[in-house]
Amino acid sequence: MPKRILQGVVVSDKNDRTIVVQVERRFTHPLFKKTVRRSKKFHAHDENRSAKVGDIVRIQECRPISKLKTWTLIENVTEGRAVAAEAAGAQK
Repeated sequence: MPKRILQGVVVSDKNDRTIVVQVERRFTHPLFKKTVRRSKKFHAHDENRSAKVGDIVRIQECRPISKLKTWTLIENVTEGRAVAAEAAGAQK
């Protein structure tokens, strides 16, 4: 069975070798036909401590590492500092 891969934003990197990633999914409501946003937080293992708060990352499902950690970090898609700089440049 293939392992799931999700993309989200790092909201916490305070734990040792653990990051918390918020993944947002969008779907159309079956009755009201409006786009609904739902988010969930996943604990992921970050062996090299490379992810920082605000980074957009990809995580992959794995065997349970601890009580809450069943995901590992695959790659950093973008860094949070670059995203923040682009947003500040767009506001000017």
